[in-house]
Amino acid sequence: MITLVRLTGFAKKYWIWLLTAFICLLATIAFALATPWFLQMAVDTAVEQGNRNEIIWWAVAVIGASVFRGLFAYGQSYLSEVASQKTAYDIRNSLYDRLQRLCFSYHDVNQTGQLMSRATADVEAVRMYISMGIIGLLQYIAMSSGIIIILAMINWKLALLSLAVLPLIGTTAVILNRRMNPIWMSIQQLIARLGITVEENLTGVVIVKAFSRQKDESLKFAGQAGALYNRQRAGARVISLNVPLMVMLMTIPTALILWYGGRQIIGDSLTPGQLLLFIFYLGLLIMPTRRLGMLTNIFSRATSAGQRIMEILDTQSSIQEKPDAIDIGGVEGRVAFNNVTFKYNAISPALQEASFQVRPGQTVALIGASGSGKSTIANLLPRFYDVSGGSITVDGVDIRDITLTSLRSNVGIAQQDIFLFSASIRDNIAYGSIDATEEQIINASKAAHLHDFIEGLPQGYDTNVGERGVNLSGGEKQRLSIARTLLMNTPILILDDSTSSVDIKTEHIILEALNQLIKDRTTFIITHRLPIIKNADLILVLDEGRIVEQGRHADLMRSNGLYKRIYESQLSMLQNE
Repeated sequence: MITLVRLTGFAKKYWIWLLTAFICLLATIAFALATPWFLQMAVDTAVEQGNRNEIIWWAVAVIGASVFRGLFAYGQSYLSEVASQKTAYDIRNSLYDRLQRLCFSYHDVNQTGQLMSRATADVEAVRMYISMGIIGLLQYIAMSSGIIIILAMINWKLALLSLAVLPLIGTTAVILNRRMNPIWMSIQQLIARLGITVEENLTGVVIVKAFSRQKDESLKFAGQAGALYNRQRAGARVISLNVPLMVMLMTIPTALILWYGGRQIIGDSLTPGQLLLFIFYLGLLIMPTRRLGMLTNIFSRATSAGQRIMEILDTQSSIQEKPDAIDIGGVEGRVAFNNVTFKYNAISPALQEASFQVRPGQTVALIGASGSGKSTIANLLPRFYDVSGGSITVDGVDIRDITLTSLRSNVGIAQQDIFLFSASIRDNIAYGSIDATEEQIINASKAAHLHDFIEGLPQGYDTNVGERGVNLSGGEKQRLSIARTLLMNTPILILDDSTSSVDIKTEHIILEALNQLIKDRTTFIITHRLPIIKNADLILVLDEGRIVEQGRHADLMRSNGLYKRIYESQLSMLQNE
């Protein structure tokens, strides 16, 4: 109930739409309840008296009531659907906004397919709850209440006899709801798992084909689809049992009315029209009662979907701005790590007591084996993660005291895992600088030695790069990433192995451009490229999360430590290629 109440809270801003829909619903019910009364009057007055003209007028009244009932039913359906669509729109936006604001650690442990399922299938379940569930429940309550009052006014004994089965129907609906809740929760989870499989296979289609695993992947998908089918069939079995059960329960009062009402007609205590009225009203009650099964299905599914949605909306990012965080503006680029320790999990630290200082405009090269902590340093500086111990300062200010927008607007990043949006080359270059002019975009492209390549394309800067940049080579994506970072014109740069996918000739061209562009910027470069490392102002040598050596190339070579061994075993090999 708590989940359903919270979901209903999303719709309260559209209360005018829902209120108008409810008014239309009441009008629909009123005309529906009036129709049997018209029929009773026709039987008890016009038919018994043989008045043909009066029969015609009552027939016209029945037709008129049906027309108005249809019009108000249209209004109720349209208005409730609009309110539900608006509510779904708000929930999707809230979900997306929350996902945008959650920190990296959240996305590290949550699968993309699961999150996509919650923003699509789960939100759709909530929309159905708003449009059909709430209105359907109100319809049943209003219709049942109206019929009970009318029947009690006609003959309270017959009313009690005919409606005695309603508590049993309500109990059945509650039992069904409890049985369907876990079923729908597992169905939502299986749908999400299926989405994960599809997303991974479409993204990794090259790997699947390269290793000839199409058949295996198809079998895996078929297995998951089969599990979903079996679970949905189990739910359908429960729902299908409910519908005939509701109908059977509603036929019992009809039989009782015919038996007891017939005896009262014989005793002249009930007219034929009133008996007909009872049967018609029970007929009106059967339809919403039959829908109780569907309503319990909608409520169960909405509860399961709502819990999954609320899990995201209730999640707080571990990266929080302080209420008094400052906008640091433009910085000089002085960076200091002070005994910084960081853990991605509770098992082992990724960085231990790292300390170093960088003056504005200096270039820092980070080297070490995979998993030594290089990327961790790159991720901590823009505060993608918070340090577990120690502090990081920019221009003497702890980065936890700076607003995230202000901090990250001063740090440009070209990551190793390059992500490009399915948009034009121009849009991808200007992604971090949406107000950039055409001249600035072209200058950044020239600096990354990408301009000539772009000019050779049929559509130039308007060329679409395709999904994840599929239309570009690895080197072209690397240069586009560099151009995007350089266009931001930030005082601090982080280049994560930014020349790893280019050939030697292109690397030299890029390095020439970088040498000019990083002169006045504090630059962190994660690389194994010898020319970059030898010219760095500060080299940080990392091993198992610790900075084991730091200094310039010549000094580290004289120290005869790990750096010299790396140089002799790996860097010298690269130099000889």
